[in-house]
Amino acid sequence: MTDLALIVRRAEVDDWSKLRAIRLEALSDAPEAFGSTYTVAAKLSNHQWRSMVERSLYFLAERDGDVVGMVSGGTNDRHPGTHWLYGMYVTPIARGSSTAPLLVDAVVAWARSEGATELFLHVTSIAERARAFYARMGFVATGVNFGMDRDPSLTMMTLKKSLVDE
Repeated sequence: MTDLALIVRRAEVDDWSKLRAIRLEALSDAPEAFGSTYTVAAKLSNHQWRSMVERSLYFLAERDGDVVGMVSGGTNDRHPGTHWLYGMYVTPIARGSSTAPLLVDAVVAWARSEGATELFLHVTSIAERARAFYARMGFVATGVNFGMDRDPSLTMMTLKKSLVDE
């Protein structure tokens, strides 16, 4: 089913407050899923949020003007030449809709435009719903697992999706 009221678009600098709101919601709703914490993010100034949007690639999902999801795409200095999906979140009322697949599609399109043949992400091992979703989207485990930087008791799993011959 197509959700005509839902749009996914690249965040612009003036969207910093929308990004801030959905990111703080995400960090409050699913703290184990993110490398940052609500406490750290809530202390960022408006200028810092604006700067984040300006220098990074964020996509927002909006339904009837309300932000219902976010995701970021980027590279990873620890893995030169790779493209990554970061910080995906869908608000509870939009889960199970087309929001999450459209957010992934936005990052896939960006990565392809950059010439990427694979897209990587990290997901916590305890995030079973997220892992199942990523599997449906074509991501597979690489076998690389490690403790999260801010909380080594949480195991991060590295997944990848081939962007060739889709």
